Amino acid sequence: MTCYSPSRHYLSAGLVALAFAALSGWIAAIQWAPAYIAAVLFVASAAILLILALQPPIQISDHHLTIGKRAIVWSDIERVDRTSWISPLVVYLTLAEGKRVLLVYSGDVEGGKSLLRQIRRYARFSLIDGIPYRQFWGELLPSVGEPKQLQSPRYRLLRPEDEAEVERLFQRLKTVGNLDPKNSGDEK
Repeated sequence: MTCYSPSRHYLSAGLVALAFAALSGWIAAIQWAPAYIAAVLFVASAAILLILALQPPIQISDHHLTIGKRAIVWSDIERVDRTSWISPLVVYLTLAEGKRVLLVYSGDVEGGKSLLRQIRRYARFSLIDGIPYRQFWGELLPSVGEPKQLQSPRYRLLRPEDEAEVERLFQRLKTVGNLDPKNSGDEK
């Protein structure tokens, strides 16, 4: 079982943003009112960072994916759709009953890549970014109908004029029986 926990950098960055929000609010209250804009922006960014820091850990086992206390069996996942977000990693999982689960992993980039690779590997019965599992991983699909026979490639060894000369000699050999200009009776 592999466990992916959120990075603690988000927690420290969120607390720093809260400290800057308090500082900006204090400056705005004392002397400069436009500092309220900065305070609101710091509070918003602190909220986002703290939400990312408090995401539940994601555990991957051979049989299921666990997000916090929720377990999802791999056979229940019909689609794995990645967004353009890499850090934090944001992935949509479409389940068999039609529900969509938003998976957010707020860890480092390498951990996010590893998590995404494992999710794609274990979700064997799903479409990965709209592509069937076997085709996504480059596995051969079973052919439908008759198996196609591959013909061996024909390489040209002779020029066309030489090929015509060989064909002419072959036809002469078939009709005469030999290519030697001498008769077989002259050899005795």
